[in-house]
Amino acid sequence: MAGRLRDFPRRPAHRPELKQAAVALCVTVHGGRPALVITRRAAGLRAHAGQWALPGGRLDAGETVVGCALRELREEVLLTVDPADVLGVLDDYVTRSGYVMTPVVCWAGEVGELVGDEAEVAEVLQIPLDDLDVDPSFTRIPESEAPVIALPLLGRHLHAPTAAVIHQFCRIACRGEVTRVDHLEQPVFAWR
Repeated sequence: MAGRLRDFPRRPAHRPELKQAAVALCVTVHGGRPALVITRRAAGLRAHAGQWALPGGRLDAGETVVGCALRELREEVLLTVDPADVLGVLDDYVTRSGYVMTPVVCWAGEVGELVGDEAEVAEVLQIPLDDLDVDPSFTRIPESEAPVIALPLLGRHLHAPTAAVIHQFCRIACRGEVTRVDHLEQPVFAWR
């Protein structure tokens, strides 16, 4: 996994007019299996309340994408990961809400149960990679020519941008396939 991520030919999005953000794809070992940390956002948040997400947020002034992703991981799920444990960086994903989101993959190993910061996070899950490495579903919407991606998860669907980033991660890390997702659309409710 580490070699596949290190050798991935990343595509950045050069959109300086948009806000810069980073998310952490944090790989743990949970129940003896490699897993990914996913959160459900707190109900009281202004944007995307109650949605499943990766720990992440907007870059602070002078902050790198790696620094931001690791800071957000620490703030949201109280997990500290060393920059030396970053395995790679995936393609930027431009969101409809005006962000260039950079996914940073890091390794935490066995961390036990995680508890989120209650102001930001309602729930923290460590989902086995085998359960995330699934075929996505694609739908069409009248507002866009691009297909909308969703991943079947937890008895429902996980939507882009999180679904797109996790899909790319699983294809690279689990299968060794170079997969691009910057052309995949978000559902309209995520455009705010």
